[in-house]
Amino acid sequence: MTDTSTPIPAMTDTATLANGCFWCTEAIFQELKGVIKVTSGYSGGTVPNPTYEEVCSGSTGHAECLQIVYDPNLLSFVELLHVFWESHDPTTLNRQGNDIGTQYRSAIFYHNEEQREKAEHFKLELEKNNAYDNPIVTEITPFRDFYPAEDYHQNYYTNHSSQPYCYLVIRPKVEKFEKAFKDSLKIQEK
Repeated sequence: MTDTSTPIPAMTDTATLANGCFWCTEAIFQELKGVIKVTSGYSGGTVPNPTYEEVCSGSTGHAECLQIVYDPNLLSFVELLHVFWESHDPTTLNRQGNDIGTQYRSAIFYHNEEQREKAEHFKLELEKNNAYDNPIVTEITPFRDFYPAEDYHQNYYTNHSSQPYCYLVIRPKVEKFEKAFKDSLKIQEK
């Protein structure tokens, strides 16, 4: 979803994050101030241009993920990481809630050395502070390829908010996020 109320800045950065079903996480990251575009897709696998069905089979090695283009003058990579860690359970291997499979793993695909260092530091701090009851299993690996998901996956929650999955699964996650990060939203509560 592109914020058309402001021009695209001259300088942008990109983050690629996997934290479960991209329908759920796309709806969250689209609301952040500084996010220009969120694309649902696949990364971390071995098959070029995989389909959703191939990724769901677990045979391609890809994770459902988001490619987030953002304005680093309005939103830092560390702030994106904060939302990433808070918006899923990074202690469950290949699972988020009822979604099970390697495609739902927790992963940060870093684009440069600075992103790698910040991601590893954030993870280490969470572990040192015992932020979770179980060990963090989030993988931090170099970004190689990103394949956009099929068109019907893009802006899924926005386009299908009345469907049962959206209403019962995604909506509570978005509402929880909006309460926790209300100062970071594009549209402030009145």
